[in-house]
Amino acid sequence: MPPKTKIARPELSNPDKVFWPEEKYTKGDLANFYREVFPLLRPYVDDRLLTLERCPDGMQGQCFYQKQKPATMPKDTPTKRVQNATGKRKATDYVLGGKLSTQLALVNLGCIPVHVAATRAKTFPKSDWICFDLDPSSGKFADAARVALLVRDALDHLGLRSFPKTSGSRGLHIFIPIRIGPTADDVLKFAQEFCSRLAQAHPKQTTVEHSIAQRGDRVYLDPFRNGLMQTVVSPYSVRRKPHAPFSTPLEWSEVTPKLNPASFNLGNFRTRLKKDPWADFFATRQSLAKAVTGLKRI
Repeated sequence: MPPKTKIARPELSNPDKVFWPEEKYTKGDLANFYREVFPLLRPYVDDRLLTLERCPDGMQGQCFYQKQKPATMPKDTPTKRVQNATGKRKATDYVLGGKLSTQLALVNLGCIPVHVAATRAKTFPKSDWICFDLDPSSGKFADAARVALLVRDALDHLGLRSFPKTSGSRGLHIFIPIRIGPTADDVLKFAQEFCSRLAQAHPKQTTVEHSIAQRGDRVYLDPFRNGLMQTVVSPYSVRRKPHAPFSTPLEWSEVTPKLNPASFNLGNFRTRLKKDPWADFFATRQSLAKAVTGLKRI
């Protein structure tokens, strides 16, 4: 179990409620995690639109998604109103990340993971990163790790420096920080073309097949986390999975088939916080325009 630290009781209701019965991790443990990692988490959630995944009973019971800011959150919670193209609600007030008080209020509502959009409120609908989600159809992280190296090499060829992280589940995410300018639609179009070309080059290992039944044991290259209002779990986001793993930034040298993503979890996270493989992430913004030109030449 993680070492206990003092919990600010007014921030949480029922902090001793067990969220992970096997490990006996509590709601308070989750709050302590986010409190301690928040200096590292904040750059990836600051001013970003969040989609809430609420799991009030932790690993037990059901979860549900919510986009509209809950009425029970603090009145000064930052939000961004976005007009809806469909549905009964004309507009949605999305919660914006960036404040520790907001993050703890979300934990209080049973939000275990942090789902973030690729765009910030101030620059909406322009993205400032590209994300590739590598989902191994075999269920084996080792397969995702092998394909991640193919993705890295292809991005290197386009002059794009990339940053890998565990998804906190069975897959891997690869992020590329970009200069603000392209819209989410522009980024999605590039990501789709990139994935399609990579799948054509490595048809035995990768696929962009929408049908799960047609994927076989190949790794699905998912570009759709880049769509407007689509989200991905942020770095340092805990997952509602056995052993309470969290999405962990990695150095490329760590991406090997032998890596066990569940080894980064709520019970040992302080050891991982001693280094930050993504320390220069936002200082490495790159031009998408050059990459688009390069992709067309391949």
